[in-house]
Amino acid sequence: MSCWDTVQAYALRSLGIGEKLLPTADITLCQQVTLIGSGLIWNIYFGILALAAGFFLATGVALARTSRNPLIRKLADWFVFVFRGSPLFIQFFFGYFLFLSLKGQFPTLGILTNAWLGALVVLFLNTAAYSAEIFYGALRAIPRGDLEAADAYGFTGFSKFRRITWPTMLRLAWPAYTNEALFLFQATTLVFFSAFPALQQKGDALYYANYFADKTFNPFVPYPILAGYYIGLTLVVIGLFSLASRRLNRHLPSVPGRRKAKFQLVR
Repeated sequence: MSCWDTVQAYALRSLGIGEKLLPTADITLCQQVTLIGSGLIWNIYFGILALAAGFFLATGVALARTSRNPLIRKLADWFVFVFRGSPLFIQFFFGYFLFLSLKGQFPTLGILTNAWLGALVVLFLNTAAYSAEIFYGALRAIPRGDLEAADAYGFTGFSKFRRITWPTMLRLAWPAYTNEALFLFQATTLVFFSAFPALQQKGDALYYANYFADKTFNPFVPYPILAGYYIGLTLVVIGLFSLASRRLNRHLPSVPGRRKAKFQLVR
């Protein structure tokens, strides 16, 4: 089998499309690169959906922490405390067994025991808690002068939040939020090593890297391949968030001329 035939057979293997059986003998470098890359589809899926949904919940929780209602404020505080204070790996276990208990009472909720949805819910709540803390700090850091200027121009209520408070909060929080996005994509490797099973061997990138390490007794090939994929994914995420940062700060003056990178060789 040529490398091109391997790509055609295994490129979508993690989604259940293509060759059903995994290679067990005479494993080639092309097979490892293709299957680990196929598994990366799940990591991207978890990262994008959890990040997108968690962004909106995080905004709501951050606003709830500034509420004048003590009950709302305490509920938001405890939500952030619980998910930031416990390891993500343990949250996967508790989430899975909670969904199993709900399945016994409500059979229609059995879909939550599947990794593609149940693990996504756990990641969504976890990143929402961390992001809410970042957004809350940004809200408290908004210059009072900006808010007073908004009041002077007659902005009130939702109009003030949409035009002044929210954009300023995002500009202040964006560098830290970028780090949270990178952490989330890397944390997706825990999904199939927690309680959520990989049905029909439809695992993520780390699942296949671990499989090849066990079969070849050589972890120094699949794990560097996995690291290379994640470095590439990190560069893509940083690039996208940099474009968003430019959009958020487009009204700020920029320094004319081309910037040259400077490297510190001696400390």
